[in-house]
Order: sequence, then structure tokens, then C-alpha cells
Amino acid sequence: MESIWAEETRIRKRIPLPGDLETEAVVIGAGMAGILTAYYLQQAGVGTIVLEADRIGSGQTKNTTAKITFQHGLIYDRLIRTLGSRAAFAYASANEDAIEAYEHLIREEEIDCDFVRCPACLYSQKGEAALRREVQAASSIGIDAVFEKESELPFPVAGVARLDRQARFDPLKFLSAISGKVTVYERTKALKVEGDLVLTDRGCVTARHIVFACHYPFINMPGYYFARMYQERSYVAALEGTERIEGMYLGIDRDGLSFRQQGEMLLLGGGSHRTGRNEKGGQYAWLLDKAKAFYPEGQVVRQWSAQDCMTLDGIPYIGRFSARRPDWYVATGFGKWGMTSSMAAARILTAFITEQKCPVARIFSPQRRLTSGAVRELGAHSLHIMRGMAKRILPAENGRIVPNCPHMGCRLEWNPEEETYDCPCHGSRFDRTGHLLDGPAQNNCRRR
Repeated sequence: MESIWAEETRIRKRIPLPGDLETEAVVIGAGMAGILTAYYLQQAGVGTIVLEADRIGSGQTKNTTAKITFQHGLIYDRLIRTLGSRAAFAYASANEDAIEAYEHLIREEEIDCDFVRCPACLYSQKGEAALRREVQAASSIGIDAVFEKESELPFPVAGVARLDRQARFDPLKFLSAISGKVTVYERTKALKVEGDLVLTDRGCVTARHIVFACHYPFINMPGYYFARMYQERSYVAALEGTERIEGMYLGIDRDGLSFRQQGEMLLLGGGSHRTGRNEKGGQYAWLLDKAKAFYPEGQVVRQWSAQDCMTLDGIPYIGRFSARRPDWYVATGFGKWGMTSSMAAARILTAFITEQKCPVARIFSPQRRLTSGAVRELGAHSLHIMRGMAKRILPAENGRIVPNCPHMGCRLEWNPEEETYDCPCHGSRFDRTGHLLDGPAQNNCRRR
């Protein structure tokens, strides 16, 4: 089930890596973060190539709802309480600058990608207290946030927290244009990284700087990202025949939905769950029931799903991969905000590699300390991993032996929603024949 972006845009094919080569910087992954990082590095005079295992934009970029915003849920109240106002301000600044950078780049390169400035709104049907606290927190660090009682949504709300001058766009139209400015080798799979050497199935690349922009790092050590992240799936339906809305909306209630306009279509999203924890399925049916209830005259024209890397504290990991590898860099854990975070990551990593000052980088550091909330998340994540590892020695239900994930051996779970085998530990996904769909696994799995 392709997204509307993938259906409408075909990006020009690139050749595989022709053999061994040397370069100043190599970026692994040709999604939004990887392409933008390569673009800015080249603009700064750093010779850069991009390695992509499949096609440009074939990973998570094509499945986004493509909101460009620094309103990332109820984040500023939490950041101020746990890390302080200065950290919250740095987070907001990095993401606000990302919106401005997109707009500047789109104008400078004359990219036609349906970029539109619009409000971003959080809403609740159950209460207004959390929204009011978020507005107050955002306002305290200089964000022009307002609380309202009305919305454009097809149901009553208890309140709305609104930020103006956010944005939306078509991510693959943008990526198609900007990727033409960088050197990308497709169908080139990075297999191993050792020091300044990236070993691929097409040859070896030697580089002073190595950037992991492949959604989820496939190198387990150093960094230990497998212990500090998990993945979630969520679902989207594109509807025609609905009333247009100006703003982008995200519900903060347990079953809150996402709404945003794209041309004549409305994108309705929701149904998030941890990857590998959807044994009963029903997420698409639930979402389509909501669509029918809210928009009886609307027609579902497309549906698809997305996968997001979630960090323990809700802040992306952007910066040096590990203290032991000062010339390796990483951009991962973007949560539900991959488009804004991709631009923020590209600018931060470019500053690191070109040895420029970047005051906002500290809050995103992969080496940052854990908050008390992150410690609790670490405990819960560790339990999921232990359960998945323990199940690998047991037969599955009805006597079938379900394959183990080639990443770290966790038992894969069948996902009836999408007919895939999903890893509940780290989020790798495989089709019913065992072919790899999503990492961090690098290889196909075998059915016993």
C-alpha cells in the first residue's frame, strides 16, 4: 500500500557504487535526513557521497504525513520540568530554524513541492488543563502559542493549543529535487563500518567522516542504540470529498487522531502501537471506521503505514555516534517528527563536521544523561527485549516455528494487519517469505 507521495512521484534512478573509492564524508541512507546532510556538507565544501541500500526516499520518508512543525505534542511543559527552560528553548530554536531553512531552500532552489505555511494545533476532547499548561510553557520560552476553544474538526473539542506559521509539503517532490544536487549511489548496501571504512556489497568507501542516517543504526556497538530506542507503527488514510481544513491537528488523548490537508485530500492518521505488538490487527479497520463516522460522504482513496524510531526521552539522537568514534555521526530517533528533525539534524551534523559552533546541539547529544522518565522507559524497553529474546527458544502457537530476527535473535511476531513478521525488540520487519522490509536487521530471515 503506497502513500500518496510514492504514488505521485518517481525519483530518478542512480547507479550503484562502481567500486572502491575515497571521499571526505559518506552518508549512509538516502532519506530526508541523509540527503539534506549531504546537500549542506557539499554546500560547505565537503566532498560527500550518499549510499542507499534501495532507492532514494524508499524508507520512512515516503510514508510520513509530512508536517514541518516545532509543535511536537506536549513537549515544552515536559522539557522545562525535566531539563529546564534553556534546554526547551534550544529544542524549539533548532526546530523553528528547520522550518525557516526548508522555506529558504525551496525558494533558493525553486522547488515545486506544495510547501504551505499553516497552523499546527494540539487538541483534546476530554480536557483543557494539559493544553493550557503546554501553551503556558511554550509562551514562557518565547513561542507565540495560544489556547482556543474552537477548531475545524468534525467533532467538539475541549480545547486547542495553536502555533501559527508552521508548514506542510510533499516530501518526495522536495526530495526528488534536492537529491539532484548530491551524489547518490543506490542499490548499495552498507554491511559493516570499521574505523574510516564502510564495507558495502559493491565495494569499499574510505571517508574521514561517516554519517549514519539510515533511520535505525545497524551497528550495535559502540553506541548501543538497540538498548535506547524502540519503533512504533502508525496508520494513515487519504480521504476525498471532505471539507478542507487550514490547520494541522494532533490529538493528545489516548486514541487521538492526526488531521492535515494535502490538496483536495485529507490525511487522517492514528492507531499507533509498538512494532511487533499487533497480534490481533484491526488498526486500518479502526481508522476507516473513524473516517466514516466523521466524514460520511468522504471516500478513502489510499491507505498506508509508517514506522518511527522512539527514544527514551522523546528527543532525537543527533551528533557524534559514540565518544569512541569521534568521526562517526548519527541522526536517529525522530519519533513522529521526521521532517522537521531531518532538517535540524542536517544542520547540526554539518556544523560538527565543518567545526562550526552549534549552541543547540547539546540537547540532542546521543551521550546526554538520562532523565528519571527515560530511566523508567529504559526499564520497560529492556523487559520487551528480554521477552522477545526468551521466546526464541519456544515454538509458536499451533506448533508453527516463527523465525527469529537476524539482528539479535528476538522471536518475530506475525502482524495480520500488514501480513508481515515484526520484531518486538527493535522493530525489524519482514514479509511473509522472510524478505527484509525495515531495519535494523541487515539480512533476510529464514523460515524453519
